[in-house]
Amino acid sequence: MAAIGVDTIRAQLGKTLNATDFGVLGTKYEGKVRDCYTKGDRRTIVVTDRLSAFDVVLGTIPFKGQVLNQMAAHWFEVTRDLVPNHVLEVPDPQVMVARECQLLPVEFVMRSYLTGVTSTSIWSHYKAGARQFCGHDLPDGMKKNQPLAKALLTPSTKAEKGDHDKSVSRAEILEMGLLGAAEFDEAAALCARLFSFGQEEAARRGLILVDTKYEIGRRPDGKLCFIDEIHTPDSSRYWYADDYQARFDAGQEPRGLDKEYVRRTLAEQGYKGEGPPPALTDDVRVEAARRYIEVCELITGRPFAANPDEPVARIRRNLGI
Repeated sequence: MAAIGVDTIRAQLGKTLNATDFGVLGTKYEGKVRDCYTKGDRRTIVVTDRLSAFDVVLGTIPFKGQVLNQMAAHWFEVTRDLVPNHVLEVPDPQVMVARECQLLPVEFVMRSYLTGVTSTSIWSHYKAGARQFCGHDLPDGMKKNQPLAKALLTPSTKAEKGDHDKSVSRAEILEMGLLGAAEFDEAAALCARLFSFGQEEAARRGLILVDTKYEIGRRPDGKLCFIDEIHTPDSSRYWYADDYQARFDAGQEPRGLDKEYVRRTLAEQGYKGEGPPPALTDDVRVEAARRYIEVCELITGRPFAANPDEPVARIRRNLGI
């Protein structure tokens, strides 16, 4: 199984989906990556090719929206008997139709390694001397990219677009009145179950699911369910398993297949999320796309089905609008 060629990716640079205007689908909410249209009890999610990192939209990556939508659809399908989700149908490579849910005002972040490059990462806090993160005690003497003793739930507040999320503890969430104790604990149990499954599936494919973030909503029937995406390269960090230990022992960064590549590229230019970001070069955009496609194929176990058609016209055609 081989990923599509670099020439195919490069040819798509001028056909990325950066913005949408499908008012007939309902009221629009524009997120960092997804444009969501709500009408009645349905939400139509258009996954653009925008790339967000450091809580900033950096540009577009060819085929990224298709990768995210295919991977999200895959994970929602294989976990539907494990945890509830919101999916109704997938009518286009970049569109998912779902039940409208009431979004919980917290992001649920699961971590199993001491890593990260952003100012809000667990490693940044640890390196600065903190030995408690989101209410969890951390031992002295740990190194970057080292496994944690157990997977930790490290929630964060949901920042407005352009602002930074803030990592918080369960106690802080309850104190702020964002969630009640029973609701938080129910969501936490679902996250632990899903993350454990994701790690097992990734391991079967020769990958390490390092960390991930989940969005959870409440369906009209009152049941909590996972929404937006799960275990995609946007919401998750993946490393190759085969050489992780050797690279860790040598003090080298793990080989990754996620947007950490873009974060590191910008961090090497001195950008850590403050002020306007440097422009992404075409070479960086192409390499990021190649990595997205590769992890999609590894995780799903099938070739990535790339559709090179102009996306706006294709979406209108597939949705009949």
